[in-house]
Amino acid sequence: MSGYLRSRLLLYTGGRHLTSFFAPSQHVLPDTRCRTFPLPSQARSFSSRRGRSDGSSGQEGENTLRAPRREMDFKLSRLQINAVLCANEQSVRIPEFDGRGGPSPVLRFESNQLSANTPLEDRRNSASCLQTRGMLFGVFDGHGGHACAQAVSERLPYYIAVSMMSESVLEDLEAAMETLRPVPPILQWYKHHNDYNYRESAALYVDHLRVYWQELLASEEHCDGMRPSDALSYAFQRLDTDLSLEAQVPLANDLMRNTAIQAAFAGCTACVAYVGPEGVHVANAGDCRAVLGVQEHDGSWSALPLTQDHNAANVTEVERVWRQHPASERQTIIVDDRLLGVLMPLRAFGDVRFKWSRELQQSVLENGDSDLEALNIYQYAPPNYLTPPYLEATPEVTYHRLRPQDRFLILASDGLWDEMTNDEAVRLVAEHLTGIHLQARVSASQLNLGQMHQLLLRRRARATPALDLNGATHLIRHALGTNEYGEMDQERLATMLALPSDLARMYRDDITVTVIYFNSNFSKTTN
Repeated sequence: MSGYLRSRLLLYTGGRHLTSFFAPSQHVLPDTRCRTFPLPSQARSFSSRRGRSDGSSGQEGENTLRAPRREMDFKLSRLQINAVLCANEQSVRIPEFDGRGGPSPVLRFESNQLSANTPLEDRRNSASCLQTRGMLFGVFDGHGGHACAQAVSERLPYYIAVSMMSESVLEDLEAAMETLRPVPPILQWYKHHNDYNYRESAALYVDHLRVYWQELLASEEHCDGMRPSDALSYAFQRLDTDLSLEAQVPLANDLMRNTAIQAAFAGCTACVAYVGPEGVHVANAGDCRAVLGVQEHDGSWSALPLTQDHNAANVTEVERVWRQHPASERQTIIVDDRLLGVLMPLRAFGDVRFKWSRELQQSVLENGDSDLEALNIYQYAPPNYLTPPYLEATPEVTYHRLRPQDRFLILASDGLWDEMTNDEAVRLVAEHLTGIHLQARVSASQLNLGQMHQLLLRRRARATPALDLNGATHLIRHALGTNEYGEMDQERLATMLALPSDLARMYRDDITVTVIYFNSNFSKTTN
């Protein structure tokens, strides 16, 4: 695209970012109010998702780094606790009918984020597809910085939406670009006012998205657009390729180039749900997770996972990685439950240190004009780096047809799943949804009579309405405040929220949660 055309596009958007250009109305949510220390006994082991910025795995730190022994007196009031928990809270109700001849599958969604890293490395997104029916929701867990998660969260929904568009709609997009007419909107975003966008790179993102739809138009097989499962898989891979290429080529200015290099050398996992007329399609690359909350006919609740974690705990995933490399590397590919002893997730965007050849990495870092030290990027190849690539962003895609008993879907980064199981998360959201407290089971062998009496008193006191209006906030509150008996401990919660930034990451991770509530009328109609 010419510089003139880019300037016209930015002029058309009033200097706003890419999302404003393609969205007729962008929902920016105001702050939502919640209605409503001794340090924890054991810190998280030193386990950043990709070791330290100098490239070392941090394994030696696991043996030597311990939480400093400090006498701390953290006293947060209930009001202060709620203010911290609700700072990034978002609640959106969706019109029951989508305006295209049928009920919307989504009734509403609730989302929230809480940082441990400074700045927050997680990202989230939510948007309606305007040229095809359905909604997209995503959770992105960054590592090595926030740059990759930021770029992916902004761009991936466009790649998915464009993949599903028919040839005739893509032709309308291209004709509008050619003639400088207003481009038909692609997405309607639902954003919190704290959500950030890379405005400086908007022109680059438009250029490469346009190249993508031009290639789809040139394909003889595109016609009516891709099915959702194919669109999700192809969009993940195509965006990861674009991130890699953008870091290798000259760009318009230093700021744009620095952003591209940071996005490529950082990394992020991603879990995206497309909720459309056919049901729910979930694409996952990494260790974020999607869990369905199901209410059976007898009123009981169960958790149905729609994703599998792509890490060393997944034997099938480890075997997949092994098959892609010579048998001689079997002992060195996964070391201490990390890829090449460094990276925990086995699928991710970015992370070109695990994808590019040594020569390409050296060429890009040495021949560019960027201040690599200022960008916190160093020349380093993981140990036993013999037959790259070792990492990919190809997602595992699952499909689930919605049923009347499917009540909600939880998307969350691993910061939540480090603190609770799938069943616990579904129980908490069900409790919040119905107002009925579902007691967690406690083994009698764990408690003496005095402890059992105290537990019964606390449970009686808990038979009150939930403090939180937002289901995602309810999950985060319990993730941080639940004690060893499965009960909410206000002192523990206050302590975890008051930890200074230099300590917070040792005890917890960034947490991002989105809870999507389904429209029961939709599932009844489709069934």
